Amino acid sequence: MTSAAYWKEKLQLTSHIEGGAFKETYRAPLVLPQDALTTEHKGDRAAATGIYFLLEYGEFSAFHRIASDEMWHFYDGVTLAIYEIKSDGTLIRHLLGTDLESGALPQLVIHAGSWFASRVETEGGFTLCGCTVAPGFDFADFELANRDELVNAYPQHSALIASLTR
Repeated sequence: MTSAAYWKEKLQLTSHIEGGAFKETYRAPLVLPQDALTTEHKGDRAAATGIYFLLEYGEFSAFHRIASDEMWHFYDGVTLAIYEIKSDGTLIRHLLGTDLESGALPQLVIHAGSWFASRVETEGGFTLCGCTVAPGFDFADFELANRDELVNAYPQHSALIASLTR
């Protein structure tokens, strides 16, 4: 039987700024020059990066956005809810997991520029997943949401934003 503590120890996960625990597992040696990327990318980027990411019930990954697409992969635990707010204000509740009957998928993509946050909504549960970012992740392209600014931009989602920001 696996547990969050097991995965944290065995995979040597550390705290992530947005919440949860993570470890970078891959950074492509191929580097894309900034002039081949969007204006949202603040410099040259690895072609792709990958991490392990773990969240436990009671924690959340706070609303943030990045300049690249992010593909999520489910590995162990319970279904993870990922909330995505598109630039037009459309809210999508993705479910990452293997319970296909409830609408979960074992793999999904959050598109560049969307605000997104996640949490485990099963009491006592945890989710171990992976995230692949292409072009590769760099903290220069990472923006952690300011609660008031995000609520002002999307007041129709104020309760959700309040629960998933710090």
